[in-house]
Amino acid sequence: MSTILTGIRVNGELTLGNFLGALVPMTRLANKYSSEHQINIFVPDLHTIIADVDGNLQSNIIKSLKYYLAAGLVLNDNVHLYRQSHVPAHSELNWILNCVATTGELSRMTQFKDKSGGKDSVGCGIFTYPVLMAADILLYDAKYIPVGEDQFQHLELTRNLAIRVNHKFNQEIFTVPKKTVEQAKFMGSEEGIRIRDLQNPEKKMSKSTLAENSKIMLSDTPEKAAKKIMSATTDSLGVIKFDMINQPGISNLLQIDALVTDTPLQEVISTWAGETHYGDLKKKVAADIAAFLELFQAKLAKIDDDVILNALTRGEEYANTVASRKLLQVQQVFGLR
Repeated sequence: MSTILTGIRVNGELTLGNFLGALVPMTRLANKYSSEHQINIFVPDLHTIIADVDGNLQSNIIKSLKYYLAAGLVLNDNVHLYRQSHVPAHSELNWILNCVATTGELSRMTQFKDKSGGKDSVGCGIFTYPVLMAADILLYDAKYIPVGEDQFQHLELTRNLAIRVNHKFNQEIFTVPKKTVEQAKFMGSEEGIRIRDLQNPEKKMSKSTLAENSKIMLSDTPEKAAKKIMSATTDSLGVIKFDMINQPGISNLLQIDALVTDTPLQEVISTWAGETHYGDLKKKVAADIAAFLELFQAKLAKIDDDVILNALTRGEEYANTVASRKLLQVQQVFGLR
């Protein structure tokens, strides 16, 4: 069986963008393909501590994995939940791949530029975490890694590192993940889903943004989330049209409504095509967001911690077996074993 792999950071609550852009598509893929693929859903807790250590990591891990079950994830023998730090091979392969990667290619990573811009100094983890991401993927011979478009550059780095090592030793040590275009098609989209900031739709929705009205959190009350939608930035063109370049605010609302109502985006676009009352669109999206959160939060409250802990025990046993086998192969070709 080939492997589909994904992970989601757990530093605090998730935004609606995290949920709709990464978690929901992965849940649907897992349920669809778990009879013919190994599905690896891991908690990248080593990535998480790059940003902060606040004492809530373990509770955040449990909460984040509950999100998957509340989104409809079906656990079976081919679905594996595990914590990155509980599989030591991730850290070991990270160091080996750091010796293969170059500072030039890492300094070109867009996310590093964004997070380090204007600062005299940043943590080394911000610079090197794409290499750890490559280790996360290559340990399991994963071909498909469903991520948002902001991670496509890191997937290309993973491909380059795999090809470089295979070429260096003239053998297929690593499975090279599919190209980003193929990744997006596999997810059912020509490009990754990217939910935009409600106040500045030129940017993606981010939990690190200080402006509360810019993001919808999964913990927001339905009423609070609806108010945020009503205050969302649109434009002065006066016509509802899906155009992420010229009308990103309106387009973002149309995309959100399609996702929370599980309606094809083109159907939503056609429904509103040519309409001129932005307020009517906002009211509809606000109502749909409120209904979505009410149902989701009710499902979340019913999930017991023991269900997650038992799944982690099984998943980490599996992950350690697979990752250790791959790590040994790498260590041997590098002369470390």
